[in-house]
This record gives sequence, C-alpha cells and structure tokens, in this order.
Amino acid sequence: MVHRMANKIAMLFSGQGAQVVGMGKGLAGEFPAAAGLFRRADEILGRNLSQIAWNGPIEELTKTSNCQPALCVHGLASLAVLRELAGDFPVGGAAGLSLGELTGHAAAETFTFEDGLRLVQKRGELMEEACAATVGGMAAMIGADENAVRQLADDEDVDVANINSPGQIVISGELAKVEAAAAVAKEHGIRRATMLNVAGAYHSRLMDSAYQKLGPALLEVQMQLPRFPVISNVTGREVKTLPEIRQTLQDQVTSTVRWVDCMGQLLEMGCDLFVELGPGSVLAGLLKRTRKDVDVISAGDVEAVRACAEKIRG
Repeated sequence: MVHRMANKIAMLFSGQGAQVVGMGKGLAGEFPAAAGLFRRADEILGRNLSQIAWNGPIEELTKTSNCQPALCVHGLASLAVLRELAGDFPVGGAAGLSLGELTGHAAAETFTFEDGLRLVQKRGELMEEACAATVGGMAAMIGADENAVRQLADDEDVDVANINSPGQIVISGELAKVEAAAAVAKEHGIRRATMLNVAGAYHSRLMDSAYQKLGPALLEVQMQLPRFPVISNVTGREVKTLPEIRQTLQDQVTSTVRWVDCMGQLLEMGCDLFVELGPGSVLAGLLKRTRKDVDVISAGDVEAVRACAEKIRG
C-alpha cells in the first residue's frame, strides 16, 4: 500500500492592507476558540477591537492602530480553528508580510498572545505617529526589474519598501518624491506605476521615529526561541537567536520587505503546502506569481478553513 507523503506546511500571515470589515466574525460565531481570542484581545487592549473588525466602518478599521492588531488576532483565530479541525499538524516554517511577521512569531510562541498583541498595538501606534508627523506615500512598480527600481529609487531619493513578487516592487518615501518617481517610471523600463492608498511611507526612512521607539519596547517583551522556523522580512532567512529576532523586528519598520526571498527560503526548506491565514488571498496571489506550480490555499473564513483542514488531513 502506498502512503501519500505528508505535506510540509508553511504558514503565511497577512500584512496591513488585507483588512476587510467582517473579518473573523463567521469564525467567532461558529468556533469558541476563535471567539475566545477576539474576546481576550478586547480585554487585553481595553477596547472593543472585535466590533471594529466585524462591523467597521472600514475607515476606522484601516487606521494603523486598529488594523494591525485586528489582522494579528484574525490570523491567530484562523490558525486556532484550523488546528481544531485538522489536529496539531507540524509546521515546516512561517512568514508574515510586515505586520504578519509578528503574527507568525505569536503563532510560533516566540511570545505569548498577550505580549504579542500589546507589541503589535504599540507598533501600530508608533507607525501611525510617524505617518502623522511626515508626508509620505508609496507606489507599486508593476512589470519592473529590481535593478531598474533600485536605480529609480536612488535617482528620486526614495526607498524600496517591498519586493512582493517578480514584477511587483513597492517604493516608499516623501510623497512628492514618490509621485515624481511614479511619473518617470516608464523611462526606467517599468511598465506601470500605481500610487497606493496608504496613510504614509511604510518601510522607509520616514518611519525612523517608530524604529527608534520600537527598540526599547521589543526589549521589554519576554521571548523564547520559536517552536518552528520563522523567516525574517529583512533577511529572507530564518531567525535563530533572540537578539536577532528583536533586531530584525525593529529593522523591519524601516527596511525592505524581501517577500520573494522569504518565499524562496520556505521552498528551499522543503515546504510544499502554503496556507495563507488572513482575510482574502493577497499572499496566495503573490506566491503564484513567484512560483506557478506551488500548492497554496487561503484560509481566512469558515468555509476556507474547513477546506484547508480537509486538505491537511489528506
């Protein structure tokens, strides 16, 4: 009798921008494990975050200080339900886009749910402050070669914020400079430049105040080595020591998110089933553009988590 080789599972956690009103509501309605996490989050933060996530309005949910903790709780709630339905399956590795990296660490028990959520709340507040104190913007460069975008960023004095997939690279910096870069993108052989609807210049030097203040906050958080490999956005490699975890989570606020490298690392480690834990399927889409043949499933609502659990149980 031939047994199917069990998949080596990689978990992917959503970043800011993936939020939708209603996220987690169905999961919490049907599964006490999910409801419990949202309830605990409200208690820990001393405010009604679950109501904002479930009922909006979207303007309120999109605020950095709301959407970062909401996405964190939603990702962990999706995982809790998946574990309930699929058993305690082994995880080959995890990565999260920007904020999602902290959700990944919470999932790997680098820090507790409570400490992780407080840290995410702090990070969201610090980034919101930095946005308010600067006039920043971001733009996606579509159909772009990385070297061409780096050259453009150098010429226009902006930063490369995200390398999301081959042909999708995001630049970030002072709004006027980002707009100027977007205007001349075609001259650099970039097919299309699109300004993003964001509150500020994430993953750029304009986030320096958040970077400075996050360092001390990270030192206060009790941490242990992750239960499974967590890949850093900054290095595209697995983090292996506590000082490295603290440093990369701090650096991440102003550094390039090397998402393509993160995906490459998980593939190199032998991961062959990728599970996106968040609303929508942004990360699945990016991964498909990176590697067409890869097996990826998005699990952010009741139906999707059930389907994912069935697939894991094989």
